[in-house]
Amino acid sequence: MSHAGVRVADAHNDLLLAVLHQRERGRSDPFGDYWLPQLRSGGVDLQFLPIFTEDQHVGEGALRRALLLLEEARRIAHVHAADVAIVETPSDLEQALESNRIGLLLALEGSEPLGADLELLETFFRLGVRSMSMTWNRRTMMADGVGEAATGAGLTSLGADAVAEMERLGIIVDVSHLSAAGVAHVSEIATRPFVATHSSCQALCGHPRNLSDEQMRQITAAGGVIGINAFGGFLADEQPALADYVAHIAYALDVAGDGAVGLGPDFIDDLLHTIDPILGAGLVDPDRLPLVDELRSPADLAPLVELLVAKLGPEIACRVAGDNWIDFVLANLPSRRPHEVAENRAAGAADA
Repeated sequence: MSHAGVRVADAHNDLLLAVLHQRERGRSDPFGDYWLPQLRSGGVDLQFLPIFTEDQHVGEGALRRALLLLEEARRIAHVHAADVAIVETPSDLEQALESNRIGLLLALEGSEPLGADLELLETFFRLGVRSMSMTWNRRTMMADGVGEAATGAGLTSLGADAVAEMERLGIIVDVSHLSAAGVAHVSEIATRPFVATHSSCQALCGHPRNLSDEQMRQITAAGGVIGINAFGGFLADEQPALADYVAHIAYALDVAGDGAVGLGPDFIDDLLHTIDPILGAGLVDPDRLPLVDELRSPADLAPLVELLVAKLGPEIACRVAGDNWIDFVLANLPSRRPHEVAENRAAGAADA
């Protein structure tokens, strides 16, 4: 399903949120009607699916909304079983790739659904979540996002405990949206690879959502991957172009190396036309969104791959387009099923 043998992985697309909103408005199968053809046209082999808490659901509504989004993912996987499969283990991804299905990796974007209850991490693990960022741009019980960076705070003690618990379970730690102090804190305490699923390069564009060279090197040193974000406001101060996105990829390759850079486009155009978002202090003005015209939806990944091959050469283009993320997931997802994790934990408690 990939282009000229190039596998494609996208580490961040909020399409699950769009699908739920459309189904709530009466459409029976928005994923099949729109998103699946887009993913197929773009040649996507692995798609991270964020579970995002919108501003209007922050608080006790966050858990309910997260569960509805997770159920929506399961519905998609059931209705479209011939085309997609939820990825919980390395073998799940291998089987999806072998059968020409798109692997779907479930990810919490922000820890709002957990509140202060760290035990819910295991609950979400059982429900299939395999990646989590501790915050969006706002503050959570675990950390401050970049929208609260003035505090200069790292992780809270709960956040530090969450990193340890995520590592125990096999949930990937994602530092996109985390404050600079938070990223530094994660790099100090992490014992397993961590990632930035959708962040670009601060040296090329000074937006606070972007990563410094030092942060990119910390991710690389830990064995992680950086997914380059395609949102125009993170790419250039003026009207962004596709060349700016490629420039961020090239810069990240120079800093982090060709084994640590991938795609994390964060397509937002279709999403904003669907969900009537309440962005709050999201560091973005929804009425003045700078978008890259040639990179607005998953179908645009096909010509992007061709451009990367032309600009970077086939070997490095293959790594960036998908191999780095696919290899990372295969190497870092737990081979155990949720019930096996629970049994091992119960056995340990009994021995104690």
